[in-house]
Amino acid sequence: MKDMEERFPRGIWVRLIIYIAVGHLFAAFIYLLFELGAKQ
Repeated sequence: MKDMEERFPRGIWVRLIIYIAVGHLFAAFIYLLFELGAKQ
């Protein structure tokens, strides 16, 4: 695991986690819009 950490600085890991979290929130928001739109 130490080899992986040397190849990728911590800043890249933080950015990756933020992008994944934002991506999931965005996808959930769009899914909710479609779910609410389908019920009306």
